[in-house]
Amino acid sequence: MSQHASQPTAPANPAAAHKQCPRVVIVGCGFGGLEAAKALSGADVEIVVVDRTNHHLFQPLLYQVATAGLPAPAIAAPIRHVLRKQIAHGNLTVLMGEVTSIDTASNCIVLDGGEHLHYDELIIAAGATHSYFGNDQWAKYAPGLKTLGDAFTIRRRVLTAFEQAERETDPAAREPWLTFAVVGAGPTGVEMAGTLAEISQHTLREEFRRIDSRRARVILIEGAPRVLGVYPEDLSQRAKEQLQELGVEVLVGAKVTNITAFGVHFDTMENGTPTSHFLPSRTVVWGAGVAASPLGRSLAKSTGCELDRAGRVIVAPDLTVPGHPNIYVVGDLASAKSYQDPANPTPVPGISPGAKQMGRKAAFNIIRRRRGLETQSFRYFDYGSLATIGRRAAVAMLDLPFTKKQVKFSGFPAWLFWLFVHVYFLIGFRNRIVVMWDWAWAYFTSQRHARVFPDPHALEPNAMLVRMPPPTPVAAPAGSSTAAAPAQATGEALASAKDGTSSAA
Repeated sequence: MSQHASQPTAPANPAAAHKQCPRVVIVGCGFGGLEAAKALSGADVEIVVVDRTNHHLFQPLLYQVATAGLPAPAIAAPIRHVLRKQIAHGNLTVLMGEVTSIDTASNCIVLDGGEHLHYDELIIAAGATHSYFGNDQWAKYAPGLKTLGDAFTIRRRVLTAFEQAERETDPAAREPWLTFAVVGAGPTGVEMAGTLAEISQHTLREEFRRIDSRRARVILIEGAPRVLGVYPEDLSQRAKEQLQELGVEVLVGAKVTNITAFGVHFDTMENGTPTSHFLPSRTVVWGAGVAASPLGRSLAKSTGCELDRAGRVIVAPDLTVPGHPNIYVVGDLASAKSYQDPANPTPVPGISPGAKQMGRKAAFNIIRRRRGLETQSFRYFDYGSLATIGRRAAVAMLDLPFTKKQVKFSGFPAWLFWLFVHVYFLIGFRNRIVVMWDWAWAYFTSQRHARVFPDPHALEPNAMLVRMPPPTPVAAPAGSSTAAAPAQATGEALASAKDGTSSAA
């Protein structure tokens, strides 16, 4: 293969191969990238969309795939199918590949395999990944939820935990298999915890003989003083109450210090004194932090642009990289501000409406610049926030158009509104029908039928499936400065030896 792919394959239709147009390369086909591609459909430009996967993913419903509520195709669509009309028109090319670096000196992006792709205008919508706050060794024990692969991993681990509990004859050893820990009480953590409680309380209650799934514990661990910290305090409290009504144990002010194959270590403040705890759990889900795509660092190295603490690119008011008017950054990779009030710009939240609006504005500014007009500052229109907690449970905060008033509500009305909004924004008529049918069936029967998963032994580290319970700790000698070994220590060593790794300290 040639090491230079500066020209994508020419359109099959000769009539579409008109005069050479400026090339707009869009990196990432999430919410921001897809909106940018659509907004450029009528412009006199050549569009190249590059994504590491072949599908656009509706991330707000990804937890439904992770908890067996929906099949993957219900929330994902092939990029080529979504953009098929533009492809047929002849001005859009889709490439599946990973961008490894950006060479702004020669106006090229570098793909995996070494190919160089030239651009005249560049929109980077590469999104975000998980952040373990410097403890990346936790990732194999506590997967996050950003991709379909993550969702499949979580689904497999959750369902495997119940299967392992059914096999276990020792009640003490069975308990960690029936304990599910969710770290982080943002929207993802709250949704995961509430749905896991529903699965154990309703979906699986009549499907096991040796265990009672209703005895499973779901613990939501949050380091901040309350759940859904970005919401007003009254909605945050209502969310906590609804979680507890579903059977979720909510721990706030609990800071995780370590995660292993056998559980979660965390500290709390009790009477002003830090106290360490260990929660035995064989299934941990991470929802505590996100970090920007590594492309942000590549861009900073190439352009000298500034990054914020999360690795996001600090962009100019028109969403360009300062000093590079032909490079735009949108979505989760952008540290952007809204200039509704130019004298008092406000940060743009990292949610899908923000990414969509940024994608459209970047496309709009490219068209203006090509016409010799000045670009415009980005203005974010905030329509409110929604978070679902479980069946008939949600919280909502909506901004009324053309007013400065907010409407806040929770419970069943908020849940119905959440359903309507998410079905409405799904891509494709078929997906909307599938989701509506699956949700209606689940509502009336409490059943989740997307529960098939591959052989876990072929896919998981051995440590995940070690069934031998760790031995009882031996107390340290009197006067010794060494604390007693945790109960899980020997078990972790065994698991690490089987897995070929050393346990995290």
